[in-house]
Amino acid sequence: MNEADFLIVGGGVAGLSAAARLARHGRVVVLEGEEALGYHSSGRSVSFSHFGIGNAAVRGMTAWSRPFFETPPEGFSETPLARLMATVYAAAEEQVPKIEALAAEMARFTDKVERIGPDRIRELCPVARTGPGHAIAAIYDPTGLKIEAAALLQGYAKAIRAAGSQVFNGRRVASVDRKRDGWQVVTEAGETFSAPILINAAGAWADKVAAMADVAPIGLQPKRRTIIVVDPPAGMNVSPWPFFHSAGGDFYMLPEAGQILVSPEDEVDDAPCDAAPEEYDAALAAYRLEQHTTLTVTRIAHRWAGLRSFVADRTPTAGFDPAAPGFFWLVGQGGYGLQTAPAMAAIAEALATGGAWPEELEACGVEPAAIRPERLRGGSSQAEAT
Repeated sequence: MNEADFLIVGGGVAGLSAAARLARHGRVVVLEGEEALGYHSSGRSVSFSHFGIGNAAVRGMTAWSRPFFETPPEGFSETPLARLMATVYAAAEEQVPKIEALAAEMARFTDKVERIGPDRIRELCPVARTGPGHAIAAIYDPTGLKIEAAALLQGYAKAIRAAGSQVFNGRRVASVDRKRDGWQVVTEAGETFSAPILINAAGAWADKVAAMADVAPIGLQPKRRTIIVVDPPAGMNVSPWPFFHSAGGDFYMLPEAGQILVSPEDEVDDAPCDAAPEEYDAALAAYRLEQHTTLTVTRIAHRWAGLRSFVADRTPTAGFDPAAPGFFWLVGQGGYGLQTAPAMAAIAEALATGGAWPEELEACGVEPAAIRPERLRGGSSQAEAT
């Protein structure tokens, strides 16, 4: 039997980042069902950090996490974790109130947000359609960060192992049982792992893991998002372009390695699965690119889909289940998992060990009540109940 102080199911960015913090307090074992870390969601994200998405709690966690990406701990990664890439939210006439409201929210965390007009939009993104029926105004934020997801995941895994804890790949969970002294997990290969605290960081599969443990579901809804990759016209340098969004929430694009990543920003309800792009969604992404820019899609070079899982209020969730001692939720990161990972890891560390809530997070407007799972249960916390 493999015994630990903390047993984490899920080797995406949520589970790995939490494990790296918890390894300071005891032995941690991470079980990842796939052969690769971050296979389903963390590895299929466009890997960006900015203040244009999420609610107030998400923006606060994004702000708190930013220094980690800019100046990682010594030895964490041999390569930079992030590089600057501006963001633009472009609005047609009827969408201008949306970007004004968004600018006000973003301004709580950065003083770099600018209102710009058609000329500046085309200067930043020469292919953007502007004028009547298209973009007439936008907000511009030069402080976005393009995150290197692979470096981040491997950095956390390295930190976990350096602390004497372990990460196991290819360990699909077959059963979860509550024991007198904690939790026991058996893998499909018959291996047994146990710990007094079980952290459910299984992404889209988290409610399924809870069902194995006879714990009520948290109400997680996986949503599929599609990305296509297209080549720019010959000779066109796209590398200076920003992460370009439509204020209508139906399109974004960004440059990547000389190509263009495009999404229709779809959120299609799906079951936990190895998500694959539907033909319709890929075609929709191409159509939206032609609708919002002067580009013509002659070939889709690559396509993929990933799952973004949300709870009811779309706020990432961490904390002990009120009705299941030692069962800790770390779920619902949605499309914000990478950019909020350092903050969520600090939160998980505090809540799982009984430590103090990070004061800096409170300064960013992130409070325990917004994150802990009892807000979704309508009941008291485990600590209050005992």
